[in-house]
Amino acid sequence: MAEGTVTFFAEKLSNLILQEASVFGQVEGQIKLLRNELEWMRLFLKDADSKRIYDERIKLWVTQIRNATHDAEDVIDEFILNMDHRQRRLNTLKFLKCLPTWVGFADKLPFIHELDSRVKDINVMIGAIMANRSKYGLEALVASSSSTTDQVVAHKEKWAQVVEGSDVVGIEDGTEVVTQMLMKGEMRRAVVSIVGMGGLGKTTLAKKVYNHSDVKQHFDCHAWVYVSQEFKAKEILLGIAYCVMSLSDEKKKEVKEMGEAELCRNVREYLKEKKYLVAMDDVWSREVWSSLRSHLPEAKDGSKVLITTRNKEIALHATSQAFIYELRLMNDDESWQLFLKKTFQGTSTPHTLSRELEELGKKIVAKCKGLPLAVVVLGGLLSTKEKTKPSWEKVLASIEWYLDQGPESCMGILALSYNELPYYLKSCFLYCGMFPEDSLIDASKLIQLWLAEGFIQRRGKETLEDIAEDHMHELIHRSLIQVAERRVDGGVKSCRMHDLLRDLAVSEAKDAKFFEVHENIDFTFPISVRRLVIHQNLMKNISQCLHNSQLRSLVSFSETTGKKSWRYLQEHIKLLTVLDLGETKMLPREIGELIHLKFLCIKGYGRVTLPLSICRLVNLQSLDLGSHYGTIPYSIWKLQQLRHLNCRNCKISSQSKTSKCVNGYLGLYGGGSWLEGDGLGKLTQLRKLELRGLLTPYLKKGFFESITKLIALQTLALRITKYSKKRLLNHLGLEWQKNVIEEKTLFPGLVPFSCHAYLYEVHLGGKFEKLPEQFEFYPPNLLKLELWECELRDDPMMILEKLPSLRKLELCYDAYVGRKLICSSRGFLQLESLKLYGLNELEELTIEEGALSRLKTLQIWRCDEMKKLPHGLLQLTNLEKLSLNRLSYHQSIKEFEEAGGEDWDKLRKIMC
Repeated sequence: MAEGTVTFFAEKLSNLILQEASVFGQVEGQIKLLRNELEWMRLFLKDADSKRIYDERIKLWVTQIRNATHDAEDVIDEFILNMDHRQRRLNTLKFLKCLPTWVGFADKLPFIHELDSRVKDINVMIGAIMANRSKYGLEALVASSSSTTDQVVAHKEKWAQVVEGSDVVGIEDGTEVVTQMLMKGEMRRAVVSIVGMGGLGKTTLAKKVYNHSDVKQHFDCHAWVYVSQEFKAKEILLGIAYCVMSLSDEKKKEVKEMGEAELCRNVREYLKEKKYLVAMDDVWSREVWSSLRSHLPEAKDGSKVLITTRNKEIALHATSQAFIYELRLMNDDESWQLFLKKTFQGTSTPHTLSRELEELGKKIVAKCKGLPLAVVVLGGLLSTKEKTKPSWEKVLASIEWYLDQGPESCMGILALSYNELPYYLKSCFLYCGMFPEDSLIDASKLIQLWLAEGFIQRRGKETLEDIAEDHMHELIHRSLIQVAERRVDGGVKSCRMHDLLRDLAVSEAKDAKFFEVHENIDFTFPISVRRLVIHQNLMKNISQCLHNSQLRSLVSFSETTGKKSWRYLQEHIKLLTVLDLGETKMLPREIGELIHLKFLCIKGYGRVTLPLSICRLVNLQSLDLGSHYGTIPYSIWKLQQLRHLNCRNCKISSQSKTSKCVNGYLGLYGGGSWLEGDGLGKLTQLRKLELRGLLTPYLKKGFFESITKLIALQTLALRITKYSKKRLLNHLGLEWQKNVIEEKTLFPGLVPFSCHAYLYEVHLGGKFEKLPEQFEFYPPNLLKLELWECELRDDPMMILEKLPSLRKLELCYDAYVGRKLICSSRGFLQLESLKLYGLNELEELTIEEGALSRLKTLQIWRCDEMKKLPHGLLQLTNLEKLSLNRLSYHQSIKEFEEAGGEDWDKLRKIMC
């Protein structure tokens, strides 16, 4: 963790030296010395940071480095803040024409002298910290890794026996699947992988399959080896040799003394004519298989290698997707059955369990969230205690403590995954722990926060957003976060964190002074934390508690309050980088004082007006106003670092200029001259564009010519608000014009989208004459199309069913005003989801044979004139979910129910 802190600040300092050469010029020597020291510290921390949990001396040294880095960052940022205030004061004096010629230089000198002095002090302190490496023998401690490796392997073996002995339930299906993978499939040597998060039962499942009688008979010889995080190929080969060869003690000694090359030849020669099974448990690195594959013969006899790993990337490196089995979490019933087995262990009958103990037991099991290791630990603990209510209540009240007792504990096993992470992923993983328990984490927002915090470093010509998305996929592959929902293109829309992994993240973050979470009313606000997360509705007390100039990030998931809190932020916490205010309805003019701010988000709903001082936030990358409505000053375009602007209910002052840096998301209400000129066309790297409101006056030739330049666009949403909706206009604070009538058509200048190769999602809302029939008007890789209030009179299915890649289609609120929709034979061959919502005139949906062959979800909501179920519905063999929300289908469904048979069985299973 400290390695990340040093690395991120070193990069920040390097960028500042380049960008602010005139500012730092007079203290260049001390600043560059600081940067060089940071580089040396970073290199040494690569090993030391991961080993701090095993030795208090290393932990102290790492902590001192982290604190010194934080001090240096504070000094630099305070200097930049003071220089900004000085410059604004000088500009005011210049404006008043009362600035003496000597004031500029003289006014600057105190700040320069102070910076030079403070950086010198920090360099001296860092020098002393680095000297302690040799003084206290830390170099030797860091270099010795064998003892910690042996500890980890010993702990793994112990837990494997504990979990294995408890006969984990819920893996029966996996046993059958993996057994078949080993005994059938390719005749050439193949690799089978079992993947899942720590504590999920990978080793248990692998052992069960490995010891299966059919598997034992199927292979000529077998070998089981544990793989350490710091593996050595020779040690693994020795483990294989000891297992497969019948060696005497003398022969074992002889084999152990062989060189690696000779040992490889012997193992390969022995296995060459045999059908073998080699199981490698807990593989942490792709290099393990890369190093060993050439030493294991590829004879066409059906030999297999079985791997268990927490990292799916390792499995994909070693084998194909077809030979990967991903373990799932246990369901509630499986967790309960395992808990009973482990708790009672045949000493008493679970059937006699009292209602009070059963309720307590199920609460304990619920805390485990389906993780077998946690259930086994707590069940084993309760097996040694009295079966009484007070005894079990004590365990329930202290579950976190029982799961976190040393490196052998459940949390210790999970922590291995964290300790193995490279520094750039550790910060990203810990940050996920800031979100509330059981919450869905919006992937886009998480990436914006990572960017604002400086966790994402450049590599080559890739965009920072793409690099951040790669980091997210790495965490998913390492089983540290889970995908909750995917976008239609397969990307991650939202993710979640297992509660125990979140507990690990919160604990590690607190230990590393990375962040602290305010989750209860008894929380004592910390003095020196860099990031604070508030989950309770206690922001009103912030001015009484946050006497902390070091605070860089304040994230609230509760409602905030007014002027006193704002004044305190502006006066006392001036170095904020991230400010997520939860629900609030005000942004005061003092917001411009927070010049280091990179991420600003307010939630809630109501009128908001951004002050003109917003243009002083020169480092702002992301501005998110949630569902608020109101106006934004055109000076927002002056912010050259702005990448993400989400103000989809706010109107911006007309101005032809835009910020070229907006390359993530741009969402606004209404138009402006910047839509007609070349303003929009400058945003050539824009990924998502959402425009709503009174757009028709601006949707002319210039607008669509600009759209054609946005070749990086992935999502496009254009929704016009009908001028006749007076109530909506008043609600948005816009003037009502009596002489304006509803527009006839939304897109008079529609141009082809054939050049938009990345555009996969399109939302269009407004009246059309008709859909374009030429397919060059549609993006070539369109996956999702949503139409609103288009008032199409011709059946749109005739055109849309021919789009080759379309997977999701939504027709909403009078998008179609005809009576019949027909999906013809061989139409919509890729469509997986169809939603019909608020089609007030629709009476009938017909699905011809062969249409919608891949459809999984069908939703028909608020289509009041539709009295019967779709004709041809039951021929959809892949349909998994039918969602209806009106009683108008009652009679049609009742007829199926009364008739019974296979049709009713199928309909009953898919209805929800």
